This record gives sequence, C-alpha cells and structure tokens, in this order.
Amino acid sequence: MVRCWKHSQHHLDEAQCTDGDPAVPSQFRFPHKAFWPSLTAVLLLFILVFGLTGHFRTSQPSTQSLQIVRFSSPDPAGRVVNQSAVVDPENDIVTFYLISPVNERSTVLFDIRQGLICYKPVHQKTCFLQKMEESDYDNVRSFLLEPKQKAQYHLVVNETLRQTEFLSVVGSSVVDMSTLNEPLQQLCQDRSVHWTKKTDGPGKQRLVYFCIDICFPSNICVSVCFYYLPE
Repeated sequence: MVRCWKHSQHHLDEAQCTDGDPAVPSQFRFPHKAFWPSLTAVLLLFILVFGLTGHFRTSQPSTQSLQIVRFSSPDPAGRVVNQSAVVDPENDIVTFYLISPVNERSTVLFDIRQGLICYKPVHQKTCFLQKMEESDYDNVRSFLLEPKQKAQYHLVVNETLRQTEFLSVVGSSVVDMSTLNEPLQQLCQDRSVHWTKKTDGPGKQRLVYFCIDICFPSNICVSVCFYYLPE
C-alpha cells in the first residue's frame, strides 16, 4: 500500500492510497477480528445441537420398527375374543394384549432374547415368569421371521388347533426384579413376580385358579392355566 497525503486549506491529511485501485470505505471493510469468534461459536452450537439430537435418537425406543398385529378368534365357549400383538424385532420381543369378552385386559410378554415369558393377568397382584420351551419359540418365531406381518387375522373355529398348558406357581418363589430386563421391569413395576413351571396338570388335589388364552398366526390357540402349589 502506498502512503499518500491530501492537501487541505490549513494542514495535510494522511490518506490511504492503492496502486491504482479505489480506496475502500471503512464501513465496507470485513471485520476479521469479529468473524473468527462468531464462526467458532456457530460451530460449537451446531456440534452441541447435533450431539443432543443423536443422544435422544439413541436413548428413545424407535417406534418405526414396531408392528401391531390384531387377532379375533372364538374362545372355547364360542365367544369372540380380541387380542393384539406388538412386535419389536430390534429387541426380539412380542407383547400380547388380550381382551376378554367382558373387556378385561391381560398382558403376556415374550422376551425371545432372554428366553422368558411374563404373564400379567387381570385381577391379580402378581406377574408370573416362565422359561420358554421349543414350542414357545415356534409359536412366536413367525412374528420375527416375516418381514411384514398382516395387520389383521381372523381365526376360524374349525381351522384352529387348541392346546392347554398348566403352570404351577410356588408362592415363595419371588423373583428379584433387578435381575430382569427393562421391558419386564416396566411391565410388572407395580407387582411382585413369581416363577412358574410347566406341568402335566394340577391333579385332583389342586384347583386351577385362572387361564389366559393366546392365539398365534399359525392358527394355534393356547390356554395357559395357573394353579398354586403349597409353600
């Protein structure tokens, strides 16, 4: 830059000159000192927002992968029973919501990854835990293997295979809730949890207290009946 002097009436004023280019007014000069701190602040804000967005996306369960399947089937008395199943293929969980003819709802959760079934019957203050067997895996496997489930199933009496299973409950076999996965803890957070064991039947000396009917897309309906053993 060439230093120039501009003559006025009483004194000489210093002016900036260029080698032929017009002088740039000060109001149009780029504020270099203010630019870099502003750019740094914007980048930090962007990183913070992006990081929080990624955290919430990973911490919240994805609902896009969940599938809802609805069933309608007649019970042994011929009354129509409605139920729905929420399929979570990411966590290998299938949750059944069973609606009785008198509009009472029970919940059954299949945790395939842990190999557990959790029953939350209506009008009970207890959840019941059962270890899955091969037949249980077969019944729910179709939910996870099918890429896209039908939204509605109507099971017909003559085409439906009905089975009955008996689970014995020991009142003293309380499960430590801290050993269960989060879905099971959330399901039974207001109840105690007891282990059950599949048996051939209660025998004449025991009474069946209640049953839960579950139907599957393979046209199989299972009545799971519970009875208590002495302490």
